[in-house]
Amino acid sequence: MEAKQGVYLGASAAELHANKVADKAAGVLSQKALFRRRGTIELTGGSLVLSGWDEGALVLRPGDVTSLRREFTDLYGRFLGGLTDAGKPLILGTTTPAGELYLLIDRKEFMESTRNKEWAEAIEDWRHGTASGPPSA
Repeated sequence: MEAKQGVYLGASAAELHANKVADKAAGVLSQKALFRRRGTIELTGGSLVLSGWDEGALVLRPGDVTSLRREFTDLYGRFLGGLTDAGKPLILGTTTPAGELYLLIDRKEFMESTRNKEWAEAIEDWRHGTASGPPSA
């Protein structure tokens, strides 16, 4: 499997739930008001690593990710995320204390777009051990 790297904005479902009305209003202008965790995301054969999570990196193994979806929810809706499919958050259910994670990967603020769809496919392949590397010669 070829390593994949990007930049993320993130929050746990609990953190999004705890946002106040003022946070949500500020989130209309910038997602950084809602997604206070940010750093690099790296997917390798053995792990998915989110730098800048709590005091260090959040390291997930394939078995730590229990679900994966891309959809607008009550915690992060279409009004905040944009009208297009590209604005849907990547939501990972995990067995870690962080719980359910909402991620915006390689987000372009002005365009309201992310690379979440591409990442969802890569993470799903990684979870199920079906990721393929570069073609062999």
